[in-house]
Amino acid sequence: MRVWGYSAVLALMLAGSAGAADLAPLEPGEELPGGTATHSKAMNRDAFSHFSVNMPFAKEMDFKIGNGFFKRFWVTAPSSTKAADGLGPLFNSRACQNCHLKDGRGHPPAEGEEAVSMFLRLSIPAQTDADKQAIASGHANIIPDPTYGGQLQNFAIAGHAAEGRMVIAYTEIPVKLSDGETASLRKPSYSIADLGYGPPHADLMISPRVAPPMIGLGLLEAIPEEDLIARADPDDKDGDGISGRAKMIWGMEEGRLMLGRFGWKAGNPTVKQQSADAFNGDIGISNPLFPNNAGDCTERQKACRDAPHGGDKQYDGFEAPANVLDLVTFYSRNLAVPKRRDATDPQVLRGKQVFAETGCASCHTPSHKTAKRPDLPEQSEQLIWPYTDLLLHDMGDGLADNRPEGMASGTEWKTPPLWGVGLTKVVNGHDFLLHDGRARGVLEAILWHGGEAQSARDKVVSMPKADRAALIRFVNSL
Repeated sequence: MRVWGYSAVLALMLAGSAGAADLAPLEPGEELPGGTATHSKAMNRDAFSHFSVNMPFAKEMDFKIGNGFFKRFWVTAPSSTKAADGLGPLFNSRACQNCHLKDGRGHPPAEGEEAVSMFLRLSIPAQTDADKQAIASGHANIIPDPTYGGQLQNFAIAGHAAEGRMVIAYTEIPVKLSDGETASLRKPSYSIADLGYGPPHADLMISPRVAPPMIGLGLLEAIPEEDLIARADPDDKDGDGISGRAKMIWGMEEGRLMLGRFGWKAGNPTVKQQSADAFNGDIGISNPLFPNNAGDCTERQKACRDAPHGGDKQYDGFEAPANVLDLVTFYSRNLAVPKRRDATDPQVLRGKQVFAETGCASCHTPSHKTAKRPDLPEQSEQLIWPYTDLLLHDMGDGLADNRPEGMASGTEWKTPPLWGVGLTKVVNGHDFLLHDGRARGVLEAILWHGGEAQSARDKVVSMPKADRAALIRFVNSL
């Protein structure tokens, strides 16, 4: 039996003519989406930068030092600042914080602006049986371009050429909604200009990525793998049109296949592996999991590979040694989810009901219980509300990048969590959503949904204007 709290009952009374069938009740714990780790500090530009509230005082210094490394500007080697040299030689950013602005969401570059929190992923189809086996076994996520590697790096240290420049062009597409409303979607197309190292492979595939927000990562990591895999229905045996798939990828520390949880296509299984991958690919910084001191530089970029690096013996040959990677990982795991806003508002509760009735919760699973994790005490045994199943879903041709990544096809994406989405504009000064920031707000993001989400998208188009407004208000309250 569902127990109604005082706040939910009061919301129903305030709603006037709206009855219990029209409003979904506020469930126990829902206002604290990150469980006891949730913060309730001011919802300002720093709303994504606070630590887990249940963290003991003794660990706060680790969080603050990790934050310092997250914000660190890396410099060219050799440098007198040996603990911070080794940048690039090719890179997308000089600091983690430059992509995850205020620990939040990146954005497409404005006209005339250099991209700093968005880049292009690169890969080519498997060329050999060994390539195919590496991908099929989960040991490889992609086959990089032989010249340009796994991503286009638009910056370089002095004396080296950047790889190229991402070019975006938008076409507006009008969409008619019910009750006389209209919307406009901007359809992007991508190309590369000013290639610095000659032509890429003839079958080069590209895919844009904006940096996702950092909140709640440790909580997502702590959801039991078996619980998430149990939600997968790759053959749609229940006939509901939703066929989420679990993406398995190699855990480099664990030495086994694990569920991919992080990245737009679930390319990494742990916060640590995701952090190490970004250190190496985005900034060109070597670390124990990705030890290449030249970052993403390929064998065809000899000058890049031969350039001086910051992998000194005193740091075990790495530019970011184990203790630095561990501190950044700890920081990333403990960026707290903000408390819900307006959770008992009648329009928000109506929007919650619409969210469920429309089928949005089929992929954006509202709540999970994290495992008992002695190694992650702040994230252990928490009831959380991230609104994701962390599974792959076919999102249709409209959102397709046509670039497979491991088990993920060119039309599949991992369900992104929705917690904190309504604070994007407060924290980052924009409301660009989806993997490439094409959507200007929640409504446009919904209207881009296709494939498994086509039915839910069509219901949003045809529903009464008031319900559509309530749905958007609910999502922005998360």
